[in-house]
Amino acid sequence: MISTQWPEVVVVGCACIDVKGRPVQSLMAGTSNPGEIKMSVGGSGRNIADNLARLGTRVALVTAVSDDAFGRMILEKTTASGADVSESIIVPDSSTDTYLAVLSSLGKMIVSVDDIRVISALTPAHIRERHDLFSTAKMLVMDPNPASRTISATLSIARRHRLPVCVNPVSIPLAHKIKPWLKYCSIITCDVTEAEALVGKHAANVSDVATVAQRLLSFGLDIAIVTMRREGLFYATGEASGHVPSVRCEVRDITGAGDALTAGVVYGLVNGFPIDEAVRLGASASAITLMSDETVSPEMGLEYLYQTMPT
Repeated sequence: MISTQWPEVVVVGCACIDVKGRPVQSLMAGTSNPGEIKMSVGGSGRNIADNLARLGTRVALVTAVSDDAFGRMILEKTTASGADVSESIIVPDSSTDTYLAVLSSLGKMIVSVDDIRVISALTPAHIRERHDLFSTAKMLVMDPNPASRTISATLSIARRHRLPVCVNPVSIPLAHKIKPWLKYCSIITCDVTEAEALVGKHAANVSDVATVAQRLLSFGLDIAIVTMRREGLFYATGEASGHVPSVRCEVRDITGAGDALTAGVVYGLVNGFPIDEAVRLGASASAITLMSDETVSPEMGLEYLYQTMPT
């Protein structure tokens, strides 16, 4: 079945449940820490689709979820944001993919564990059966969680339709996984640790990050965006580059901030904004998410996006 409303952006990637624990004081190893535990829907691809929908973009999410209460909750909440999930698959006799994070009292991730297996049910055949979904889209966004053969099939369809591809590596291990396919992608949005893993160079300051971003372009990418947390982000294209400072804000939880940045950048690019403005929209979306306890901020929207946008 193909969606009746053709999407501007197709997102292929993971959907899961996020479980996040945050102590009320400094974290003490080797013992129980009093704090708060929150659960929300997440997954990099799903988060990007959710944010794009909240920004008014017609977006289709192609993912796999389990046939249980959590899987149904993921689909229901993603649909409620305005994203089309009708091309996703529901996998019987499986348990929901889960991301578990322990945060510091300041919202910084100390460690995380992900149990991401249901997404492997998203096969090349499933993607090929939905090739028409890509025909009128302006961009494909991917995370590297699907099986390698599914990534290859998806990128092949994107090339057939001459569709720009934006990839978010998500983590250092997944950055290594996606590296062989970067030559088929147009845009990468990554944090500095993922960028370092891809190019094999440590970045100690903004100047180093500028060098890393340029090296990312050598993989065949058109745009490289590298985030540096408090130091903001650096972007590079074949014609331009620049540094965008971070938005000053109270950080509640960093989970999902990179996905929001990707969504903000993609929103800007598919709407024809120049790269310097698109990355500022991304920085704004990231800040809105940092200020929220939720993986996707319920306050995400165009008006707030522009209010928060760095100058």
